[in-house]
This record gives sequence, C-alpha cells and structure tokens, in this order.
Amino acid sequence: MRTPICQLAGLLLSLTACGQAATSTSNTADSQAATDAASTLADSDDADATDPFQGAPPAICRTGTVWSNQKAFADVTPLAFSVDVTRVTGVSISTADINGDALPDLSVRSSSGQGKREDWTPGKRAIWLLKNVTTTKGMQFSDVTKASGLTTTRDGADGRQMQIVVFGDVDNDGDVDMFCGDSMLTDQTKDNFKQDSSELMLNDGTGHFALPTTASFATKDLRRSLGAASFTDYDRDGKLDLWLGYMTWGAAGVPIPDQLVQGDGAGNFLAVSAAEGVVTTTYTQAHVEDGSAPHHTWCTAACDVDNDGEPDLLTASYGRDFNTFWRGGFKGDGSTRFVQQMHESHLDRDDDDDWTTNWNAQCYCHDNPTADECDKCGPPQVDCVQLKAAFGGTYRWNHPTDRKPYRLGGNTGLLTCADIDNDGDLDLLQGTIVHPDVGTSSDPTRIVRNDGMTNDIPQFTTLHAADNGLRPLDQQNDVGDMAGAVFDFDNDGRLDVLIASSDYPGTHALIYHQLPDGTFEEVPIDLGIDHKHAHGAAVADFDRDGDLDVVLGSSTMRCNLSPAECYPTEEVHVFQNNMPQGNYVQLQLVGTGGSNASAIGAHVWVTAGGVTQMAEVGGGYGLFGQQNDLTLHFGLGAACAIDAVKVRWPDGSLTTQTWTNVRANYLVKLTQGQDKPAYPLVK
Repeated sequence: MRTPICQLAGLLLSLTACGQAATSTSNTADSQAATDAASTLADSDDADATDPFQGAPPAICRTGTVWSNQKAFADVTPLAFSVDVTRVTGVSISTADINGDALPDLSVRSSSGQGKREDWTPGKRAIWLLKNVTTTKGMQFSDVTKASGLTTTRDGADGRQMQIVVFGDVDNDGDVDMFCGDSMLTDQTKDNFKQDSSELMLNDGTGHFALPTTASFATKDLRRSLGAASFTDYDRDGKLDLWLGYMTWGAAGVPIPDQLVQGDGAGNFLAVSAAEGVVTTTYTQAHVEDGSAPHHTWCTAACDVDNDGEPDLLTASYGRDFNTFWRGGFKGDGSTRFVQQMHESHLDRDDDDDWTTNWNAQCYCHDNPTADECDKCGPPQVDCVQLKAAFGGTYRWNHPTDRKPYRLGGNTGLLTCADIDNDGDLDLLQGTIVHPDVGTSSDPTRIVRNDGMTNDIPQFTTLHAADNGLRPLDQQNDVGDMAGAVFDFDNDGRLDVLIASSDYPGTHALIYHQLPDGTFEEVPIDLGIDHKHAHGAAVADFDRDGDLDVVLGSSTMRCNLSPAECYPTEEVHVFQNNMPQGNYVQLQLVGTGGSNASAIGAHVWVTAGGVTQMAEVGGGYGLFGQQNDLTLHFGLGAACAIDAVKVRWPDGSLTTQTWTNVRANYLVKLTQGQDKPAYPLVK
C-alpha cells in the first residue's frame, strides 16, 4: 500500500488521516461500520462485560483484493535508505524486529570483502544492520551496524565477518538475538583456523548486541565453512537450538557433516548430532551413492512436515547430490530422536531420472556408441565439437557415475516450508541452479507437495510446470534460483511465490500469483518486481500498512557476460507493495511457560470466511540464512472477520490455544496462556 503505517492509531481517525489511499479501498458501508464501532468503543462503560471483543479496537472491513494485471510493487529504494543506494550492497538478506518497535529491520551481507575483517571504507562494506525508521512520511532504514556492536570480535577489535544471519530469542528475554555464521573457513585443522568464528550475538533489547561468554562455535567440529543455518527447538524444552549446514571447498573437497547444536538458553551451544541420530558415514563412493555420506550443504530448513509437533530437519545439496530429510520424533522408545527418510519420503530428488536428455551424455554416447546403455540415447541435440570446446576439451560427463541416482538431482540453494496448497500440511518450495546442458534430470525450481503419510512415512511429490505453471522449462536456461519466498502479496488468501534468480544473463526476480485452482500465473516484470540478477530476499510488512513488501539484493558475478544488465554494485532494492489494501491479519506470537519466546516452531491456524489457513513460525532457511518476519501474515480475501485463531505452541506438551476474539486488519500480539489479544500499534 502506498500510504505507510495507517493503523498506528488503530481507530477510524487513523484511516482518515492516512488520506485517500485508505478511503478509496473501503466503501461507504465499511466506513460507517467502523465509525459505529468506534462510537461503541467510546461508550465502553455501557458495553456488555461478556463481549469477547470488549476493549479491542473497532472492526474494520475492506473489499477483498485479488491481483489482476495491475502494478503490484513500487521501487522506493532512493527514499528507503539514509545513505547512497549504491553503497548498501548485499546478496544475502534476512529480517526481524531487533528493537521491539514492531517494525522489521534488515540484515544485509555482501559477497565482497569476505574472508577478512570488515572494511568500513565507503563502497567496500560487506555487512549492514539497518534499523527500520518508517514513519507516515515513508519507508526508511538507517545504518546502525557499528553502533549495534554486531561486528565485535573476541580480541577486542571490530569488523568480524558474517555471511549467514538468522534471528531468534535465544535467552527468552523478549528480544531477538542473532546467529552470525561464517562461510569462509576452509581449513580443517583447528590450529590453523583464523581468529574469528561463527558467533551468537545477544541482544539487550535496544538492538545492541554483545558476545556471550563462551565461544561455542570455535570448536574443531563447529568452526567450519557454513552454508546455512536455521533456528529450531528440536527437543521442545523452550530453548532454541540450531541446525547448521556445512559446505567445504578445501581439503580435497570432502564434505563436513552437518551439525545439530543444542542451546542452553543463555547463548551457549553444544553439538549433539550423534546423540540424536543425525549421523552420516565415512565419505566413500558407496556411501555417496546410497546417500549416507555427508553432502556439500547449501541450504537448511527446520519445520514439522509430518505435523506431529516434532521439528524435522532438511538440507539441500550442491553438486546434484541427494537432499536429506531427518525426521524427528523417535525418542520415546529409547532410540535416537532423528531418523533419515530422504529416499522413502521422495525428498531426495524429483522423479525425473532421464539422463539421456543431458547434452554431454548424448555427445559421449555419439562418440562411444557401444558404451553401456548408450543405445538409449538419441542423436545429440547440439554440436558436440562446440560443446566439448566450451568445457575445455572434455564433456561434462562421467559415464560410470553420472547415470546413478545420486547424480540426477539438482544444485539446490532454496528450500522453504509453507502450506502452499492450503490443505493443512507444509509443502516445500525448492529453488535450483539449472544449466541447459544437464537436461531435465537436474531438478529445476519446483513446489514439492506434501501428500501426507503412507505406512507412517511422509510422502512428497515434485510438481512440474505442466502441473501448476510454475517456472516452465523454457525459462530454465542458465538460471540460479537460490533465493525466494512464499507469501500472499495481494491478500487474497492464497500463497504466491517469489524467485530471486541470481546472476546468469537475463535473470531477474520473478513473482508467480496463485490462482483459485492452485495453478500459478507469472506476474509480468513491469507489473511485479523489476530487479536484475536478484540474489537474496526478505519479505515483511516493513511499513506495517497491511500488505507484504520485498527487499532484494543483487549479484555482480558473471557480469562480464552481460554487463549492460548489471547494477554497478550488489545493490539492495526495496519494493513497497502497491496493491489496494485488502483484508488481513498479522500475528506476533510470544511463547511462555515452556515454549521459546519467539515461538519458532509454532503452528497457527486462522479460520475466516469458511477457509482455514495454516503457517509455521520459521527460524530461517535457504542458502546463507534467509529469514522473513517472525510475525505471521495471513491474507483473508473477502473475509472481514476472523472466526478463530488456533496455535499449537512448541512446548513439551504441545499446548493448543484458541482465540475467537481476534480482530482482522490489525497487527495482533498473542501471548501463550493469555486469553486477551493485544494490538501493539493501537495507541
């Protein structure tokens, strides 16, 4: 919506004060209803004490919105940053409210300058912490990186590097802390590690951060090259834990096992992978082929995909290797808590194992027609001489191994959980790098549908573009879909898809709008988000006006291939939602009495207008730590009233709580154990 934070006052007066943008999206009857409600609230002495909405702000009803060929987003970057736009640079972005003012702030990390301490020289910055200072005058972010203490080092200096940032209230004191992961460590011998390591930074509530006493991640097992991290409370003890995915580019390229680390609630963490069953085998060819060896992990996610209340752990791999699925909840019989079910659940890869579509395989078989199974290959689709020359005089093909299942997956950097088809369980969006020479066997960007349980094992189906229209193969020529999000940009009650397709020629951000039948239509760039070489994404209602905005980074890699379409730097752009303001509710959950305070892992069901939507509070996902607002956003379509909000809290008992007194069209704070909702922006 163009006019920001129209609901700061929460009464009809605020809607009027925000100008014509508010009144133009509400008809006369809606305005009169809100006026009557405000009058009733003013006469609260006469209100029925049994009224569940007593003391709540007035009801607001708007015309439902659905995107239909209108301009959905506006690039407001020049107004949004308090410094020159070309100087806020990054390819990795996450968001959370660091100072408790209900406005989501930004963490931005650049690829430049990595592997050494921060260079504070203008134009060379690699790390940004941007405080949201949005007012009724517009959306704006202020650089507070140095003042926040975020880059403090253990030797008393400043400028500690971080490429991965995810947020969660680790010490349960009411503010979000930051895990800051380092992806540039490659040496595997403890004595040769550089000074800095990954760190957990504790927040004092004002957005100032300090190191905990113990350097938990400086141990030999944890001081490694991280690719991703996700907060979770895997044991539901009310203390946040971390699921860490490791990638390695040194030491002969042998992958490092991913690590589950248990938090003590004070900022200290201990590796517990072996004790909880998250165990891989030695790195041998046989173990690589059966999936039991460690992987080059590019992406993590921690969510409850089988809906049993126990967090499950997922990873996605670089190198066209298997993706993994550690299913949680197996502690009761005395065994370890997690079991690997990647193959049985079909989360390891998609079902397209046709290696004969690989151009390199076709050319190899053309040159070696008697080789095993080469009779399956048709004639080459490309000039084999040119293909071999393009790859330095050899084909990108190993005939003995590249036909095996472990080589028929994708290079996946995006994996996020959401109930995309609105059937009550969590599906997955996976984003993948795709090159045309690899053929259809390289898993492209797809929705992976949750089909429920069969023989007590979750079952998933990878949907192809022919099934739902998402990311057709004719768009899959050299794409790097390594970031994105699932969100309802038009508040119609159906989740849409954002893909940030990094740095190959012709790549840019894409939005797919979900239609009532569950298929997707691409939003044209001129009506959606026009951002080249998009890399990194964060979604939140940054101006708190009731619709979701988007912040994107950009990549400058491979700009030698297409210099005209590149920004001068890894520019970060802010896209304000421009849709007419529809019906919604935003839910800020506060866990108490056994749940982590951020309520990460909570499942929430919102019923309105005869439709029930479900979402989970997430602790970060994807390559280099993507994270959207911890406050959940539900578009409500034409429904102006909420029938019920049900929360399954992530505590030891999986306590369930239901509210039937939640107002639509507000930011609502729900605290575990309290019956009365709060409205933080209503003064």
